[in-house]
Amino acid sequence: MANDRAKDREARIDEMLDKQDIYECLVRMSRGTDRFDSELFLSTCHEDAILAAGPFVGSPAEMAEWSSELQEMAHTGTFHNLLNHSCEIDGDVAHGETYYLFVGMNRDQTNILAGGRYIDRFERRGGEWKLAARNNVIEWSSVLSALENPLASFPGIDDNGIVARSKDDISYRRPYANRRDHNVPKFG
Repeated sequence: MANDRAKDREARIDEMLDKQDIYECLVRMSRGTDRFDSELFLSTCHEDAILAAGPFVGSPAEMAEWSSELQEMAHTGTFHNLLNHSCEIDGDVAHGETYYLFVGMNRDQTNILAGGRYIDRFERRGGEWKLAARNNVIEWSSVLSALENPLASFPGIDDNGIVARSKDDISYRRPYANRRDHNVPKFG
């Protein structure tokens, strides 16, 4: 009986690690998209994967190029936020559903918000989980007027690095260290 529980625990831990690998794949894909890091984006997909999003259906390489062109043309910044994630694993194939919230700052100074779900099939090949198929289900979207960012005008706010849609972004700096002067603002 104790041996059965140990085997069950080991199987559960293996499944949990597989699910974590799959979720980290999704996170890398979102980051690669938002930072225009096609190398990172492509590391999340098998070369023969088929991805569908809005009017687009094609390969990961075609998606990376199409998405970058679209976002460069339409947005000054984007966030692909991952929300609820469920995943069913059967051997070396997994099916996932991940809710998302997309936010983009449009070039016309409005913001677009969209919510939906990624319906994905992952395959483990060579010991690594990657996307084999994706359908992006957009459930709703809205456009809102943008407000002036009150935090952008603080002196020294960019001393730690800049926001960039490239590998110049602060998140790529290694090792990361704070470069701003100590400052604890007083209220009232």
